[in-house]
Amino acid sequence: MGAPPIRETIGAGGCPRLQHMKLALWQGNSPAANLEIALTQAEQALTAAATMGAAALVLPEIWLQGYNQPDIPARAIPLDSPPMHRLAQAAKRTRTAIAVGYAERDGDSVYNAAACFGPDGALLANYRKIQLYGCRERSLYRPGCAYATFPLAGEKAALLICYDIEFAPHVKALADRSVTTILAPTANMAPFTHVIRHTVPAMAANHGVTIAYANYCGQEGDLEYLGGSLIAGPHGEVLAQAGDTPALLIAEIPKADPARLSTQSTDLRDIK
Repeated sequence: MGAPPIRETIGAGGCPRLQHMKLALWQGNSPAANLEIALTQAEQALTAAATMGAAALVLPEIWLQGYNQPDIPARAIPLDSPPMHRLAQAAKRTRTAIAVGYAERDGDSVYNAAACFGPDGALLANYRKIQLYGCRERSLYRPGCAYATFPLAGEKAALLICYDIEFAPHVKALADRSVTTILAPTANMAPFTHVIRHTVPAMAANHGVTIAYANYCGQEGDLEYLGGSLIAGPHGEVLAQAGDTPALLIAEIPKADPARLSTQSTDLRDIK
C-alpha cells in the first residue's frame, strides 16, 4: 500500500475543532480477489488511523473479495473464519475499531455484509445489506432484514452499505433509534456522482447524523469507481473528502449543535 496521503481537518488558525472522536476511512483500488492484499491494506490503514487517534476505520463494500469479481459465492466466507479473526486481532492490537465489507457465507446463503470489530477485538455488529443494487447483486446475495446498532467511542453507531444510504427511511429509522454515527462501506461507480456530491451530505444534515462513506477508486472489470469517499458531519458539512486516488481520510467529528440539528423526524406530518 505504501504511504497513503492522510488528510485531517482542522479549525481556523490551525487549531483542531472541538471534537468527541475521530473517524477514518480507507479508499483504495480493489484487491481484485487477492485476500492477502485486502487484509494487509486493511491492517496498514488501521495502524495509520490508530496512530492518528481514530476511533474507527471504515473500508469499502465487499473489500475482502472485491466488489466486481467473478465467482463471489465461491469466495464468500463465514463471519467466523480466519480472515475475520485476523481483522479482529488487528483491531485489538491497535485498540481501534474496524468496519469492513465482505461477502458472507451463511449455510447456503450469501450476503453482502459488513462486520465491525471493536477496539478489544470483539464483534460489535454484523450487518447484511438491505437494499441490494441492480440485477447482479440481486442474483448473488440475499437481502438483509435488520439494522445493526452498537456503541462506538461514546456514541451510538450503525452500519449501512452503499445503496442503503440513499434511502431516507433507513437513515431516519436509525436516527429515530438515537444513532449518531453511520459507517457506510460502498462501491459507488460512474456515473452516480450525485451520491458523493449531494446525497450523503444531505442525508447527514436531514437526519442529524455523521456518515463515513468509504468508496473504491480506479477500475475493476467494467466498473469505474468514482472515489470521492467522504465523512459528512451532522449538519451536512463535508469534514473530509478524497479525490480519485487511494487515500486514508481522518476527520475530527465536532459535537453537534442542538440548535442546528434537523427536527424533521418529530415535525413530519404523515399524510395518508
